[in-house]
Amino acid sequence: MKKISVLIQIFIIACSLSCAATTPRNIDGTRANKPAIITGADQTALYINYLRGKNVGMVINQTSVIGKNKTLSLDTLLKLGITVKKIYGPEHGFRGDASNGAEVNNSIDAKSGLPVISIYGNKHYKPTAEDLAGIDLMIYDIQDVGARFYTYLSTLQYVMEACAENNIELMILDRPNPNGFYVDGPILDTAYHSFVGMNPIPVVHGLTTAEYAQMLNGEGWLKNHEQCKLKIIKVANYTHKTPYTLPINPSPNLNTAKSILLYPSVCLFEGTTFSLGRGTMSPFLQLGHPALAGKYNYSFTPISIKGMSEDPPQKNKLCYGIDLKNYDTNIIYTSGKLNLAWLLELYKALPDKDHFFNAYFTKLTGTTDLRKQIEAGKTEAEIRASWEPGLTRYKTMRAKYLIYP
Repeated sequence: MKKISVLIQIFIIACSLSCAATTPRNIDGTRANKPAIITGADQTALYINYLRGKNVGMVINQTSVIGKNKTLSLDTLLKLGITVKKIYGPEHGFRGDASNGAEVNNSIDAKSGLPVISIYGNKHYKPTAEDLAGIDLMIYDIQDVGARFYTYLSTLQYVMEACAENNIELMILDRPNPNGFYVDGPILDTAYHSFVGMNPIPVVHGLTTAEYAQMLNGEGWLKNHEQCKLKIIKVANYTHKTPYTLPINPSPNLNTAKSILLYPSVCLFEGTTFSLGRGTMSPFLQLGHPALAGKYNYSFTPISIKGMSEDPPQKNKLCYGIDLKNYDTNIIYTSGKLNLAWLLELYKALPDKDHFFNAYFTKLTGTTDLRKQIEAGKTEAEIRASWEPGLTRYKTMRAKYLIYP
């Protein structure tokens, strides 16, 4: 019976590897003549034996899937006989169905019966010693999208600090970064440290989760310069230039491949009075404001949508502005740059410029400079010039932690 069980496990692992292979495409959509990308999680043969005999905790969400059937990594590991004791849920919750910023509470997972500890609700961002009691090894398996203000990076840092303080090893099942092909934006001034930006990195950082974890250790950015013991399961057949389409929406409002690519640029509008499409089925693919009636023909009306955005900016108001649904994202691939033109254009277009920005803009950009530059009428070229030599220094630092070419 034991031999049959082992054979079944090998069969499952083989299926995971073959089914998980995402056929890579060139930027023009044609099939690439390269081996398929295989995420760290999909390569169960590389880590399954390492987990045996250990009490495991998992920092996961709906993106933590394995194989063609998109089976949650938790379910896969339980079927393979791994002892998972606790689940730790980030922003949007373990199942990824909570709106942006919505408080997420502790719960019990109905399917597995395991406790789910929220590390987002009630400002509880960092697992406590009590949360980690009985855990021998922690797994971090969450899909990131490559922007500094996407909060899973901050969750990773707090988890690493907690693991370091409690002498628990952290295994990272690495996944590709869909925006990993470029580095751009202002470097965060640590005076504006927050949950949407904790360290001096640019808006678009060009790192996978595991690469960023190595940077956190290497640069001494964890609390008290602690070092977290890492075990990294790398992505197979991946480079930073390899296009990658996520198999699962990483959060409720990033519901298309295009929105993920536009996210680093469009999310800056969270720091303004504009709607960026939250409260519609095309978030991050449209920009508008009621005061632009007569200046733009395109219009949309944000409404309350449960599980996506219950109280979106400009709710129930007809907004006029820019439709990005047909925007050619090849421009991002070829330029390797954030789009600042939309910010500059819409600032000029809004009649009430005194109320264009809100306080959140400084947290998102990580500096007061960009707001001042836009208000002063600086050109894009002048703004970009101010990001140097910070960007060049960051790229040099980044090179030390790269796992993939």
